[in-house]
Amino acid sequence: MLKSIQKKKNRVYAQRKRRVRGRISGTQELPRVTVFRSNKHFYAQAIDDTKGHTLVYADGCKLGLKATKEDAQKVAEVLAEKLKEAGIESIVFDRNGYLYHGVVASFADALRNAGIKF
Repeated sequence: MLKSIQKKKNRVYAQRKRRVRGRISGTQELPRVTVFRSNKHFYAQAIDDTKGHTLVYADGCKLGLKATKEDAQKVAEVLAEKLKEAGIESIVFDRNGYLYHGVVASFADALRNAGIKF
């Protein structure tokens, strides 16, 4: 019983991820910022999809942060600094199939407050 529930959750997550990812793409001037949230840590990176390169990233694990709303805001501040150093002011936000609430919404709001437009 539990395996079938987990399989359905994974399938729904994959469908949501494909649906979101099929509509957006990043370039050098307007990169795609994607997030990854595990139970313990939070990560974010800006990607140029035309070349397939990561432009900048912020790693909550290396910063010693957890996957909480407050720590996601700190990761967003670090990422915003790196984006501004790279000369990037606007992005395309990819929630990576996660629902837009909690940690992901907190991260996005902190990016907006740091001056990144999307």
